[in-house]
Amino acid sequence: MRIITWNVNGLRACLGKGFMEAVSLLDADVFCLQETKMQEGQAEVDLPGFAQYWNSAQKKGYSGTAVFTRRVPHAVQLGLGIEAHDQEGRVLTLDYGDFYLVNVYTPNAQRELTRLSYRMQWEDDFRAYLVGLDEKKPVILCGDLNVAHREIDLKNPKANKRNAGFTMEERDKMTALLASGFCDAFRWLYPDKQDAYTWWSYMGQARAKNVGWRIDCFVVSERLKDKIQEVQIFDGIFGSDHCPVALTIAL
Repeated sequence: MRIITWNVNGLRACLGKGFMEAVSLLDADVFCLQETKMQEGQAEVDLPGFAQYWNSAQKKGYSGTAVFTRRVPHAVQLGLGIEAHDQEGRVLTLDYGDFYLVNVYTPNAQRELTRLSYRMQWEDDFRAYLVGLDEKKPVILCGDLNVAHREIDLKNPKANKRNAGFTMEERDKMTALLASGFCDAFRWLYPDKQDAYTWWSYMGQARAKNVGWRIDCFVVSERLKDKIQEVQIFDGIFGSDHCPVALTIAL
């Protein structure tokens, strides 16, 4: 099974920047999108053979997730079932019978860390949600996790120590998630690989210089890690400030 995760930073904009061509090129079973910034039906996404599932933010033009899948799930859940977290369209869970696929767009702590305290509560509640799912059957989590877990996961760790996405608080929450029975699929395969990034600022020619962060990830239940075949970062595909990431897993 081949799954793509991609923060498209506005699907309507991405549709005009080669999205459909990228879908054809990537040729996956499932596409998990984050930051769609739209309601279902606001743009035509013509993908024959794919079922479409959307979780849009109440605030129009903000946040949002979507899943386009050739393999129809048994059931779909929008959100965590916690009202405080379910206004921004950040989570889609697909029950595929023998595993759960969770698509997430993790809240950003924001400049000056104005949303860090909310982010900490989100992390605890989201981890509890994933652990609850994992008690029933294995989980594949993917999406924009908005955290570079280790120094190897961003170009300039020292300069970003107290910036959103690289605070010790956020990194510790990622550590806690992995300690709860989960595995970072990319680091499982490539523990020491450097300069592997999935997001680049639009400022200062960051992408051309590969000054980036690896914040778009696949995290899987520990008991699935031996089924991971490949994780690929498609940094040559544009259309967003993030690039697609693919997981190939024997399921």
